[in-house]
Amino acid sequence: MKKLILLTAILALLTSCGSGDRGQLVGVKGKKWHPEKPFGMELVPGGAFIMGKADDDLAGVQDAPAKTVTVRAYYMDATEITNSEYKQFVYWVRDSTIRTRLAILADEEGLTQTDEGTIGDYAFLNADPENMSVYEKYMYDNYSGLGPTGYEGKKLNNNIDLEFDTANYIDELYTEVMDTMYLPMEESYNGQRTWDVKKFKFQYTYMDIAKAAKMSNKGKRRSEFLITEAVEVYPDTTAWIRDFAYSYNEPMHNDYFWHAAYDDYPVVGVTWKQANAFCEWRTLHHNEYRKSKKQHNVPKYRLPSEAEWEYAARGGLQAATFPWGGPYTKNDRGCFMANFKPLRGDYAADQALYTVEAKSYEANDYNLYNMAGNVSEWVFASYDPSSYEYVSSINPSVNDINNNRKVVRGGSWKDVAYYLQVSSRDYEYADSARSYIGFRTVQDYLGTDITLNGQN
Repeated sequence: MKKLILLTAILALLTSCGSGDRGQLVGVKGKKWHPEKPFGMELVPGGAFIMGKADDDLAGVQDAPAKTVTVRAYYMDATEITNSEYKQFVYWVRDSTIRTRLAILADEEGLTQTDEGTIGDYAFLNADPENMSVYEKYMYDNYSGLGPTGYEGKKLNNNIDLEFDTANYIDELYTEVMDTMYLPMEESYNGQRTWDVKKFKFQYTYMDIAKAAKMSNKGKRRSEFLITEAVEVYPDTTAWIRDFAYSYNEPMHNDYFWHAAYDDYPVVGVTWKQANAFCEWRTLHHNEYRKSKKQHNVPKYRLPSEAEWEYAARGGLQAATFPWGGPYTKNDRGCFMANFKPLRGDYAADQALYTVEAKSYEANDYNLYNMAGNVSEWVFASYDPSSYEYVSSINPSVNDINNNRKVVRGGSWKDVAYYLQVSSRDYEYADSARSYIGFRTVQDYLGTDITLNGQN
C-alpha cells in the first residue's frame, strides 16, 4: 500500500513539473484568433432598432408591426452574390464531380499515378495502401466501401488540370467519363453539346440543432438529428422565360449566367435551397484553405435572418422608409435611387431594363449596395404573417423546416416601390427559382461585440 501511495505521489509530481503551470489555474491555451473581415464583406455593428412598419401600412398586409429588437454584430456581403462568384461554386462542384468519376474508373481499372499518360493520372492520391499514413490506413481498413459511392474519404488529385478540349483528351477512358457528363448526342443541336446539369450536385450534412436541443434529455443519438442534402447547383435560366408570359426574354435566358458581360451582375434563378448550399460550400472552401495554413476555422457563412437583413438595410437609420432614408425614391437631382419598376411600368426610367451590376447606385451607411431593388434576396426565415408577434426580441429568427414559404426582402427590378421599403415582406417557395430573386450571405462576428454605441 505504501509503494502504491509513493508511486502515485511521484507521478503527480512529474505531471506537475511537466505542465509548466506551477499548479495554478491558467486555462487551456488555444490558437490565436484575430477577427478578419472576409473579402467582399462589411462589418455590421450590433445594436437595437425598430423592426417593422414605422408608418402606415398602405397595402394593408399587416404582417410587420413595429417591434424593438436587438441583433449581434456580423459581416454581410457588400453586394448581392454575383454570377462570377456563383460560378466559382458551380465550377468547383462540376470539376469535383468529374474528378471523382475519373478516379473511380481508374480504381476499377487498377490504374494509379505511375501509369502516366492514362486516366491513372487522375487516380485517388491515397489509392495505394503502401503509401498511406497510419490514420489513412486505419480509415481505409475500417471505412472503405461505405457511403453512396464507396469512395468517401478518398483524396482527389487536384494537381493535374482537367481537359475540356476534345482534341486533347488523354485516353479512351477519359473520353468515356467526359461523354457521360454531357447531354446525349440526340439532345444536342447547332453542333454544341451542353452539360447535363442534373449530374452536378453539392452534398452536405448538417445537424438540426434546434430539434436536438429540444430532445437533448430524451436519450436520442446525434445521428437522429443529422440531415443530408444533395442540391443541384446550376441556376435555372429558364426562369427568364417562365416568369413572364408573352415576353421576349430569350437573350437573358441564353446569356445572363453564361456570358462574361454579366459576370458582375447578381445571380438569379437560384432556389432557397441552392442559396443555402452555396453558404455551406463557401464555409468549406474557406476553412480548407485555413486548415492548410494551420489556422482556426471561421464561423459558417449563412443567409441572414429577417431581422439581420432589415437591420443592415436600414444602415443605422431609425424609422426610415428606404435604405437611403426617404420617403422618396428620387434624389434632389431627380435621379432614381434604386433599380425597380417606377412610374406605371417604365422599366427603363431608372436606366435599367432588367438587373444592373451588383455595385450600382449609392451604398447605404453600412456600405451595402442595392439593399433595395435590383434583385430580391432570400433570407433564412419562413414566412408567417404573425411571426413578429411572437418572435424573440434578441437575435430574432423564425425558420420552420415544415414551412416552405421562405421570406424574400428588398424588392427587385420588376417590383413597385412598396416592395423596396426596408420593412416590406414577401415570400417565395423554397424550391422555386425566379429571374428576380438572388441572395447575399452573412458571417457571425466573433469576440466582443461592436455596437452602434462605439467599439469595445
